Amino acid sequence: MTIAAGALNRATLSRQLLLERHSLDVADAVRRVVALQAQHPASPYLALWNRLAGFDPVGLDAALAGYQVVRAKLMRITMHAVHAEDYRDFREAMDPTLRSSRLGDERFRVSGLTASDADVLMPELLDFTAKTRAGVECDHWLRERLGELSGQAAWWGLKQYAPLWHAPTGGPWSFGIHASYIAAAERPVLADAEVCAASLRTLIRRYLQGFGPASVADMAQFALVQRARIKAAVQAMSGELEQLAGPDGGLLYDVPGGSRPAEDTPAPPRLLGMWDSILLAYADRSRIIPAAYRKQLIRINGDVLPTLLVDGYVAGVWRPVEAGIEATAFHHLSGEAWDGLAEQARLLLPFLAARDGRAYSRYDHWWAKSLPCAEVRILQAS
Repeated sequence: MTIAAGALNRATLSRQLLLERHSLDVADAVRRVVALQAQHPASPYLALWNRLAGFDPVGLDAALAGYQVVRAKLMRITMHAVHAEDYRDFREAMDPTLRSSRLGDERFRVSGLTASDADVLMPELLDFTAKTRAGVECDHWLRERLGELSGQAAWWGLKQYAPLWHAPTGGPWSFGIHASYIAAAERPVLADAEVCAASLRTLIRRYLQGFGPASVADMAQFALVQRARIKAAVQAMSGELEQLAGPDGGLLYDVPGGSRPAEDTPAPPRLLGMWDSILLAYADRSRIIPAAYRKQLIRINGDVLPTLLVDGYVAGVWRPVEAGIEATAFHHLSGEAWDGLAEQARLLLPFLAARDGRAYSRYDHWWAKSLPCAEVRILQAS
């Protein structure tokens, strides 16, 4: 069976709850979409606002405070918000990537510790963080044990490698500038090849449920896991995965029963937050991002701008300004498209105002640089 490019786009939008807003509990919604990018604390809130009917941010506040949804370093070595029941499998699957990138980094190795030393130290650190600890407390704890310079370097690596959740610290989006940590409620098994392989299969299964159909390259990009590991896992799952031919003839995999709407299924406009997961979940990002716009949307330092989604594809960027939502279209949009975006802005502006009316303002400098611009409009609340 061959699947067209448009049908791949609609499959992603359907599984990511972007073809319509759904009435779901916050934790259930996070489970459905698998993982929400969470480098900026506002982004999981914006992600769920785009996906859930009548989304109340208080629900996400509560889910984070109660650790039903947890924020931690996971896929692509970046911050994600995931359902607590997914965390252990995801963390075990990601262990080789996190271990080599954090414990193999010179910024950790200047501590004089090896990865084996970190393994020995880890149980003590997790015991210490059995209750919420500010980052400065953890840093001080390590400096007392290892000395000033060694402790500082050790904390740089361990706060990113150890199975620690970010503990909510308050503020408009639950997390402030100064991080606090708490040990994962169920400790993952680390540095165990067999456990890692089994958990990687679980991660792949969950990824396909939320983002499929997808290629081996897509899976590797989503997690930042070596393709050889992905290929081995997919081969071990051959009896449970469907195979399809992609638009270019390449091999795609999917879970049986995964949603695949027709490519002419209407896709409503959306104002996606920074780093929305659909923008980063594939090696072939043309599924959502036209090739001509990729470098404009995903900046050289890794920032991913807030996005206008029109008919399921990136059509420009947006930012909150004093007068409303400034929407920059990369190409001409129809009057109907502008009307749809204006309606989204009418709903979004009160949502932002109740928390932080200038969310993402620290990234305004990107608008001073070159952006393709067919038209700019200020979309207002009324």
